Amino acid sequence: MIKGIGEESAEALAEMNILTINDLLEHFPYRYEDYRLRDLSEVKHEEKVTVEGKVHSEPSLVYYGRKKSKLSIRLLVDRYLILVTFFNQPYLKNKLSVNETITVTGKWDQHRQVITANEMHTGSYTQNHDYEPVYTLKGKLTMKGMRKYIKLAFNQFGELSEENLPATLRAKYKLLSRFDALKALHFPQGMEDVKQSRRRFVYEEFLCFQLKMQALRKFEREHSPGLQQKIDETKLNAFIGSLPFPLTNAQKRVVNEILDDMKSPYRMNRLLQGDVGSGKTVVAAISLYGSVIAGFQGALMVPTEILAEQHAQSLKSLLEPFSVRCELLTSSIKGKKRKEILQQLSEGEIDVLIGTHALIQDEVAFRNLGYVITDEQHRFGVEQRRVLREKGENPDVLFMTATPIPRTLAITAFGEMDVSIIDEMPAGRKSIETYWARHDMLERVLAFMEKELRKGHQAYVICPLIEESEKLDFQNAVEVHSTLSFHFQNKYKVGLMHGRLSSEEKDAAMKSFTANEIQVLVSTTVVEVGVNVPNATMMVIYDAERFGLSQLHQLRGRVGRGSDQSFCILLADPKTEVGKERMKIMSETNDGFVLSEKDLELRGPGDFFGRKQSGIPEFKVADMVHDYRALETARNDAAVLIQSDAFWKADEYEKLRNELLKTGVMDGEKLD
Repeated sequence: MIKGIGEESAEALAEMNILTINDLLEHFPYRYEDYRLRDLSEVKHEEKVTVEGKVHSEPSLVYYGRKKSKLSIRLLVDRYLILVTFFNQPYLKNKLSVNETITVTGKWDQHRQVITANEMHTGSYTQNHDYEPVYTLKGKLTMKGMRKYIKLAFNQFGELSEENLPATLRAKYKLLSRFDALKALHFPQGMEDVKQSRRRFVYEEFLCFQLKMQALRKFEREHSPGLQQKIDETKLNAFIGSLPFPLTNAQKRVVNEILDDMKSPYRMNRLLQGDVGSGKTVVAAISLYGSVIAGFQGALMVPTEILAEQHAQSLKSLLEPFSVRCELLTSSIKGKKRKEILQQLSEGEIDVLIGTHALIQDEVAFRNLGYVITDEQHRFGVEQRRVLREKGENPDVLFMTATPIPRTLAITAFGEMDVSIIDEMPAGRKSIETYWARHDMLERVLAFMEKELRKGHQAYVICPLIEESEKLDFQNAVEVHSTLSFHFQNKYKVGLMHGRLSSEEKDAAMKSFTANEIQVLVSTTVVEVGVNVPNATMMVIYDAERFGLSQLHQLRGRVGRGSDQSFCILLADPKTEVGKERMKIMSETNDGFVLSEKDLELRGPGDFFGRKQSGIPEFKVADMVHDYRALETARNDAAVLIQSDAFWKADEYEKLRNELLKTGVMDGEKLD
């Protein structure tokens, strides 16, 4: 127990989940108050400042309202005679006398030459440190109290804080010891102390996390024997040679990475990232063909029926000329047809099954499932992905996504997977021209849209809301639909699709659009993923500042799928700098990876995936966006350590090993 912390204080700390001495020492400050004495000529308007000076006038105390007061004095600070006011601290009047030296801290009003003070010390400057830590607090705890408790804990037990980083790594990166880093973080002599201390804890947090990820990967590999698929290279090369277009270098690289995994004795667990239109479907087709000629069945699971139908269409056209039988299974396929498919699947007559989560129902049985692809995998829960995987004996698994996940996030959230990236667009693909327009330019935008429609093309119009909301006055799908229906009456048909419709109604609307029965589709973001309408060459996004960059990019990827030039118009009147920045970035680049990195900088990791299913840990000190170099370094170090004998045997790694064992990773407890 810490001497000086009573029962009541201990209870208040427990409410903040601070239960042990270590918890208290690791309750790190989130910023520092700067108490350095400064020359007023260098202080900006409304900045916080600490000054020392002589009281130059008798204190004047004025009461107003109920129990409110204002105490004012003149203070001579160097060559400045300024006014200092204290609100609701009438007792200070008896503590202040003319010619006395005092130190005050408060907000500086440069125009009126006034400091509104919230702290005062009589006598000359006696602050313990120039920088005082500021901690998060809850309940009855005060800042003064928290600083005192941490000091008590450090003085009594700081020496006992155990070093968990081996000396070799500390020397390699010139990192402070754990004791010195704790001391520098809580009681810094200057900001360089804070910087060095932060460096140490950022690396420690990332290393412990990445060791867990790499150990999980090692455990998965060693405990998941793969199928070691024997792929006939001659047949595979003939198939690749028959494709209507040559593969890009990025596609070739990624295909080789996937095939190497399939041939290896380990089960593949790979994430394939490719921007919208980069040609992931072809990569999927080649690898599915490889698995089929090795004697296995393949499965492709996608989030929506319409996407399943489109994938089935393109895979059939590529694979069926090579005697590979592809079938589609969704919840719409019922009765006799469904029965037939299920029977033929279990007898091995169907080589590749494409479908929605209908694929994971109990009655779906494969004869010899060897390869599973999940498209837009973040749309499925861990459980759904696991059920599909278990339909075979350790099948190879590929996750595909068109959401370009920043490298930083990919190696954190998916650290136990191998990551393949298609970072090159097929030749001849026109980039989508993107323009930012204010709402008052709508007439011009609609005139431009009509020009595209006259060419026989189609357009999407995206809105952020479904119907009137009292709090938010953005355009909404229902209202926009009626406006556009009126605008284009007797000329073009305008359809409507939003989240409140049943999946049958959504599918019907999408099918009408695909068949060009509807020329303009007004929709909320339900068209985000994978839908392919090559005839759509224009997209207008209302209130575009409401969307993140990655979402805007996903939406924009719905156009530009044919050979004609496509356009994306962002209608937005952003009020914030971040909003304006987003619109500028969108207009300047079509590269999803550049955008995703920028999005991460503007929004932070939690918002990128949606907090619930992000799988991203909360770090105390580290910040994945700003400290991404340290994250990469820690990941590389962790990968080397986990594979080395020394890590599992040498004494210097004992603390890190214990941290790892605590997580249960090595017992398989944490495997989904």
